[in-house]
Amino acid sequence: MPMKTLDATVSTFEGVFEKFRSEAANNKANFILFLADKDPSTNLSWCPDCVRAEPVIYKKLEASPDNVALLRAYVGDRPTWRNPQHLFRSDSRFSLKGVPTLILWEDGAVKGRLEDHEAHVESKIDSLLSGN
Repeated sequence: MPMKTLDATVSTFEGVFEKFRSEAANNKANFILFLADKDPSTNLSWCPDCVRAEPVIYKKLEASPDNVALLRAYVGDRPTWRNPQHLFRSDSRFSLKGVPTLILWEDGAVKGRLEDHEAHVESKIDSLLSGN
């Protein structure tokens, strides 16, 4: 099945997240991927872990035989993300510590997550995808 993807920035997140939540019941699995913004000069993320994890995550989610939805939430540039008061760091729903963070979202809550150094590990993505 094709993966459904929604993109959000810090400023558009709540509206996009509402749409994501309203459609969640239609999908077998719902994921939120928090990512660093792309550097306009390179079109690559300023975060090396994001550059490494993104293609692996997309490959795994796209290969799923089930309906999968992915909300990509971009955290901003490096100085914005480094602010301890960043919205996604202080939001109790997510309590982000780093990017990339891949979250399995079920029944209105975080059911599993992969952070930073483990978000590119295929076996861990498989476990998250299977709900383990």
